[in-house]
Amino acid sequence: MAAVDRFDFLFRELGKTLTAYNEVLALFGALYVAKKTVTTVLGIHDAIKVHLAARVRKNQHFVNCFGPWAVVTGSTDGIGRAYAQELASHGVNIILISRSMEKLKKVAKDIESTFGVKTFVIKADFSKGSEIYDVISQQIKDKEIGILVNNVGVYDYPQYFVDVSMDRLWQLININIAAATMMTHLVLPQMVERGKGAIVNMSSNTALHPTPQMTVYAATKTYLDYFSRSLQYEYKDHGITVQSLLPSYVATRMTEYTDGSPALLIPSAGVYARHAVSTLGVTSRTTGYWPHTLQLWVSTMLPEWFWMWGSSRLNSAIRRKAQLTLQQREAKLREKLPRLPDLSGISPGTDNTV
Repeated sequence: MAAVDRFDFLFRELGKTLTAYNEVLALFGALYVAKKTVTTVLGIHDAIKVHLAARVRKNQHFVNCFGPWAVVTGSTDGIGRAYAQELASHGVNIILISRSMEKLKKVAKDIESTFGVKTFVIKADFSKGSEIYDVISQQIKDKEIGILVNNVGVYDYPQYFVDVSMDRLWQLININIAAATMMTHLVLPQMVERGKGAIVNMSSNTALHPTPQMTVYAATKTYLDYFSRSLQYEYKDHGITVQSLLPSYVATRMTEYTDGSPALLIPSAGVYARHAVSTLGVTSRTTGYWPHTLQLWVSTMLPEWFWMWGSSRLNSAIRRKAQLTLQQREAKLREKLPRLPDLSGISPGTDNTV
């Protein structure tokens, strides 16, 4: 009986201990659920504020809030061109910077005739590095620039790191990183002096996770996101807005190998720009487009290993398609080239003229 009593006593004591542990675990569980609930509710609130409330705002006075001129880099195609047009629709004069003077003049003429604003064009190849910035600085020094849109970027298609040429790596660094950094350094001082201005940096949702086969591109976009967030903290008390845009796929030339026809999840550049511009002054970090915000929310819930596994498989498929498309283009180009005469039967030194 003594042994049974001792066993009963031990069992009761263990039960008390386990009950205490269960209560602690239940408390932690409740706190975790509460945290997730609050985070989700706040996320929904922010999404509604950014994407719904911003869209129904009327008379966005960008000129009064920021200034009369906007600089848009990479502005002759895709998102850059659409963003410039959207700003022009709000009465902002546009400084277009790109490497093709022919395209610059065409876009400038279109913006002036459509929206009745002033334009100014600067030909600059951001892949050239530091040599271009003195020229740009001289050409914009007399303009009161209220908005800087660092849109210019370069991307081919998914590739393994060692397959990317050295020249292309330098272009990725000079265009995707150096351009935004140096343009901001040129324009920000006058914004600080006036106590108002906005800088928009075009990052990407690839900045959220390491992305195999887009290794350097994703890293450059991570730089832009961190660069934007740090600048926002440094200069928010000076009246400066610094916004990091993190879009997913947009139907432009940069996504031509992804079956990127315009759709809900892959908007045209014009649709994306309308949504993105409406968020300027509302938030400092956003995808700019509500379906992309849903995609971003899902991606942040995924473990990093799962993201890398899935993105690697997707990028492998895109890489194969891109390589096949390029081979087909090269074959068509060879077919169009004039065929040279067969000279195999002509001996060297023989006069074959008639």
